[in-house]
Amino acid sequence: MKTLSVELRYLVYVAFLLAVIWIPYIMAHVMQVGPMKAFGYTDDDAMPPWAKQFKRAHYNLVENVPLFAIAVLAGEFANVHTATTAACAMIFFWARVVHPFAMVAGIWGTRTLVFTVAWVAVVVQLFAVLQAA
Repeated sequence: MKTLSVELRYLVYVAFLLAVIWIPYIMAHVMQVGPMKAFGYTDDDAMPPWAKQFKRAHYNLVENVPLFAIAVLAGEFANVHTATTAACAMIFFWARVVHPFAMVAGIWGTRTLVFTVAWVAVVVQLFAVLQAA
């Protein structure tokens, strides 16, 4: 049986994160306005502020997953699996796990720092794949 590379495994973890990150803010919306109104696709202004931040974090992840997926898949196709690419995949994933909580916490600079760490990890991963291929 073939095993997944570290990089591909973390891409799957990111996909799981993407698959569940919407649940807290949808549940908050349902709790705030009730299921009938929430399932009627009403405006999300009734969401508590923390849920709006979680939703923004979800959308931000949606925007950043393609870059990470390209880095991982390019490495897979080129058979580039180094300590650097593995570390970058892990760093990206864990930074993206922390990102929604940093947004909700509202501590000055944490959201930007966590986002930047994830972005730098992907850029380094892309360069590592290009260099090794």
